Amino acid sequence: MSTRLRRRTEHASASPDAGTPAPRPGLLALLFGLPALLFTLLTWQVVADGPLLRADERLSRALVHRDQVCELLADLGNVSVAVPVLVLVVWYTARRGRAAGVGRWWLPPVAVAVLMALMPLIVLPLKEWTDRPGTPAVPPATGYYPSGHTATAALAYGSAALVLLPWLVTALARRAVAATAAALVAAVSFGLVRQGYHWPLDVVASWCLGAALLGALWLLLRRLAR
Repeated sequence: MSTRLRRRTEHASASPDAGTPAPRPGLLALLFGLPALLFTLLTWQVVADGPLLRADERLSRALVHRDQVCELLADLGNVSVAVPVLVLVVWYTARRGRAAGVGRWWLPPVAVAVLMALMPLIVLPLKEWTDRPGTPAVPPATGYYPSGHTATAALAYGSAALVLLPWLVTALARRAVAATAAALVAAVSFGLVRQGYHWPLDVVASWCLGAALLGALWLLLRRLAR
């Protein structure tokens, strides 16, 4: 075997997703187009005080029921909880990548850090612009749209799953990690709505925003793997 071929083989074996095909245009539309469209629609309804907000308020009144369990679920979206989980997973995968000799092993951690730093730069101006008041369950204030806790949970737990998945050997393990990340985001969302900390649309909007940002991270990770 030639030296060049041997190096390519060793690099492919060290890279967790080597040889990954390029995503199709339809998948790109699903990753970005649909979440962006839904987010735009929801934001328009909030700014224009559209009819969707009346249904949102009725749904919130039916769902709010405060208890300690839901408070704990909502706390899973705190920066002090979600971000340390992400840091631990990123540290583990970066260490694995460096030990395995994966080229540019440091890029996924940097991409995740940039994504988490980008999130408040998007969410905070939107909160100020939309100026949506909170539910009757919280003190009078504005700036509840979109939900920062939901966005934090979606990006932190979702990014942790994305960087960890390539290093898992079995399909069962990959499904378990993906399901755990989705369950954590769902738990945070349920706790926030149940406690009345956010309207349901605030949470759904952050799902859409998180889906678009995680789609961008997924595409970058696939490109690095190729």
